[in-house]
Amino acid sequence: MTYLQFNFAMVTSTEVGYFSYIYSVIPPERYQQATGYVRSAMLIGYTFGATLGQLLISLADTSYFHVNTITLGLMGVAFLISLGLPMPQHGMFFKNGTGVSADPLEEACEGKDLRKEAKGRCCTWGNVKHSGKQMWGSLRESYSSIKMLQWSLWWSLATAGYGQVFNYVQLMWDHIEPSSTSSVYNGGVEAVCTLVGAAAAFSVGHLKVQWGVWGELSLGVFSAIGAGCVFLMGLTNNIWLCYAGYAIFKASYMFLITITMFQIAVNLSMECYALTFGINTFAALTLQTILTAIVVDNTVLGLGIETQFLVYGGYYSLISVLFLMQGVNTVCKRYCMSEARPNDDRSPQENMEDQCVTDSDNIKEDP
Repeated sequence: MTYLQFNFAMVTSTEVGYFSYIYSVIPPERYQQATGYVRSAMLIGYTFGATLGQLLISLADTSYFHVNTITLGLMGVAFLISLGLPMPQHGMFFKNGTGVSADPLEEACEGKDLRKEAKGRCCTWGNVKHSGKQMWGSLRESYSSIKMLQWSLWWSLATAGYGQVFNYVQLMWDHIEPSSTSSVYNGGVEAVCTLVGAAAAFSVGHLKVQWGVWGELSLGVFSAIGAGCVFLMGLTNNIWLCYAGYAIFKASYMFLITITMFQIAVNLSMECYALTFGINTFAALTLQTILTAIVVDNTVLGLGIETQFLVYGGYYSLISVLFLMQGVNTVCKRYCMSEARPNDDRSPQENMEDQCVTDSDNIKEDP
């Protein structure tokens, strides 16, 4: 299990790098669509895996060893496909203001000139110091904006809660309908839920909404829906109601995390993507660890599975109240000021959002 968790952590870290790579090879006006496509593709993959696992175990009586062998084969195919992905045209670090490498050493560090003498100089104190300064500047850029802080806060809080529900929902299902005494469809339900989540994530790429205005309110509303679904899972004794609650909860989370990712990306420079995504994910996993230690671990509360889900529902309720209040405040401020403020007085970020929507429409209509 320790080896399994270590590898899971490594794979999770590569997801952060993968999204940063995606944003580095496409123009900013495509961020919304690309985020929806990639997130929905990942969820469709989960759907295929859950469906295949259910069919192999339920119909073909396949052993877990052979299921794992098939999984290894699929990962091998994914590895081969990754080798054919296009490389970025330039690195994300060691750049001057124009985006052109400052000297041959930097080109060597990016793979343009792999001379042996350059290899030994890439990790000099000067480059390490320069990278540290650049990372600090990226950190300040990422979290100096109130909007970025709010999106990042929701990312961390909601992902921690989603992780707890995802990790323990199988125990909840087994508590309601024990697999030892009845036929269960957990794999099939997981497949359907993930497919619904994929559809929700895909829809984000085609929505024309001023997320700078309505984003916080959307976070609050859909977090409230998620909280209600978690409460339903914790209170019901009907397995199908529990399945339905999980499907809606997962779709709501996937819808919001897709919006959050592209909103953070579109408001940051390319150098900040991986750093911001990594910090947000690390914060989420830290919160999830704290929740596990307090709620699940027998050395502290050691709550039963039903009570655990009531705690997670209350946790999501606090998130929804926080962002509902902020969202209502943002919308009221915006519309109270918009009538008296001409377009020329709008902030660059607001003009950029409108321009992105316009550009996306033009691109979509252009044959």
